[in-house]
Amino acid sequence: MSAVVELDWTTANQHLLVAEFARLRALLGEGDLAEATNQVKGLSGRMPAPATIDTMTHLFQLSPFERDLLLLVCGVEMDARLAALCADANSQPGQPWPTFGLALAALPEPHWSAIAPLEALRRWRLIEVDENKGLTAGRLKLDERVLHFIGGINYLDHRLRPLVNVVTPAELMAEPHRVLAQRAADQLRAQGRQPSLIVLTGDDPGGQEDVAATLAENLGVALFRLQARDIPAMPHEQANLASLWQREAALLGSGLVITQADEAPGDDSKATITRFIAQIEGLLIVAGRSAPLDDSECQHHVVNRQDAPGQRQLWTTALGDNAGPLGDTISQLASQYRLGARQIARISERITGTDSPRDVSKDSARLHQLCRGNGSNLGALAQLIETRATWDDLVLPDSQIQTLKQILIHTQHRITVHHDWGFADKSSRGTGIATLFSGESGTGKTLAAEVLAKLLDVTLYRVDLSSVVSKYIGETEKNLRKLFDAAEDMGALLLFDEADALFGKRSEVKDSHDRYANIEVSYLLQRMEAYRGLAILTSNHKTALDTAFQRRLRFVVHFPFPDAVQREAIWRIIFPERMPLGELDCKKLARLNVTGGTIRNIALGAAFLAAEAGTSVQMEHLLRAAHREAAKLEKTPTVAETRGWV
Repeated sequence: MSAVVELDWTTANQHLLVAEFARLRALLGEGDLAEATNQVKGLSGRMPAPATIDTMTHLFQLSPFERDLLLLVCGVEMDARLAALCADANSQPGQPWPTFGLALAALPEPHWSAIAPLEALRRWRLIEVDENKGLTAGRLKLDERVLHFIGGINYLDHRLRPLVNVVTPAELMAEPHRVLAQRAADQLRAQGRQPSLIVLTGDDPGGQEDVAATLAENLGVALFRLQARDIPAMPHEQANLASLWQREAALLGSGLVITQADEAPGDDSKATITRFIAQIEGLLIVAGRSAPLDDSECQHHVVNRQDAPGQRQLWTTALGDNAGPLGDTISQLASQYRLGARQIARISERITGTDSPRDVSKDSARLHQLCRGNGSNLGALAQLIETRATWDDLVLPDSQIQTLKQILIHTQHRITVHHDWGFADKSSRGTGIATLFSGESGTGKTLAAEVLAKLLDVTLYRVDLSSVVSKYIGETEKNLRKLFDAAEDMGALLLFDEADALFGKRSEVKDSHDRYANIEVSYLLQRMEAYRGLAILTSNHKTALDTAFQRRLRFVVHFPFPDAVQREAIWRIIFPERMPLGELDCKKLARLNVTGGTIRNIALGAAFLAAEAGTSVQMEHLLRAAHREAAKLEKTPTVAETRGWV
């Protein structure tokens, strides 16, 4: 007796199909049916894993007749003798294909419902019926994707490839996110075959995908991503996509994550997503900033970017052996920027991926540069200010200078005080540093913001109120959210110039406009309190600010009108080193009772007059420039202020 040869699954599956086709030929009158049936049973018992036709029968709950019908339609594509028998049965030599009428007559256990539109064969688009000749006489065709699967080739349907792509678990992942993925997977296992809908919201889209991918991996299924914007709005197109995906999910053993754009979904988008979700069975995850549907039956988890200690741990893991020498830099990065694990991994790879000898200072500067460039574009909402000013350019009383230095200290040591020492656990308020610079125009408020930004090595953005404030209801809040989120990502210093226009006092509600204006201010107060970074507001009128906002300020710095001593100091530093200067008397110039901003304008105007005359800057140039500057305000310098200038 010869030994039974064990076949690999692919070969065994092909042998079984050949036997199945022989059985179908016997049913159509060619060959011995009992022998063919016994051959199929013998090969089925030797399969190392279920055959493809049996897998499809199980996945789509096919009846024995539906199984044979699917094999018959498949067989005419793979077995020429079976196709010829179908042509003979149809009495049409040029039509070698099966019909439903032929199947009803030849296959065992027939039933009419097999090709009903809502039954498995047509619902999941396993076969198609050419209805031009009627249901019984029309040609039955097999979808190419199904044909290849039965033949042993499993791949993503080519019609879905432009719409979905595989999501794999990330190597770097925040531990709370990993725990969340495991917990969600355990809950799904506990609920058995119930609908598996999970909603992930929060401000970390990359983290949401990582949670989704890790969750799917824990369940032993692949995961594909579909952008919400690619879901068709038309019901029939949506139904086609849903049935196509459902079939793929079964054949590939996969789940689907629907990701939304950064914007909160509108009413039309919510309706589209909700209709599509209702048609999907199996593992389905919806991820985005906010939930597009209200479903008490689903799991709902919030996935936000990690706080400073969590980010520090991510940086330490991502940088590996390079983390030790960069310890101080890592703390700065964790405190200053708010990035997801994917962003941190991508940036760290730019540092660790080079073979050149490590230079800690260069690596630190490079990391800060990459983090700043990783954020969203603020160009439409704020203006980037190039920071060049230093302490030497700032002329203020000593008390104001000391307060500015305290702002630096609070910013640089946030992670130590708030997180390592636990102050963040004592209060639910944010860890940001909201600061007010008050004082007349030209007293150095913007200049001080430049100094702080340069010393902290952060980008400085002046908020463009004309772009932020909108007459349309809800748009101002949306713009503010974009602004703060992007600023947190890149660790920017936000400068709200003339902030009383945006942070003004809430008024008594007399109409809907007042109500929505108050909502805008209230939202701004909440967002400022939660902001992690340094935000500076400047105002000429401190009392114009809403009192609730003043309570949330960490620092208030008053920029006084400069006295004669301070004005003299400003005059001495106002001109660039390369500027050709004549005999200038800074004590006499300091008698002019103006702010530092006005002094700069006068110096600049005098420089242009000197350039036109081809000479160095003289007192007479400054006198003419002072009169021109005063004319803008419809004033004239007094004789006492300009006596002895020329």
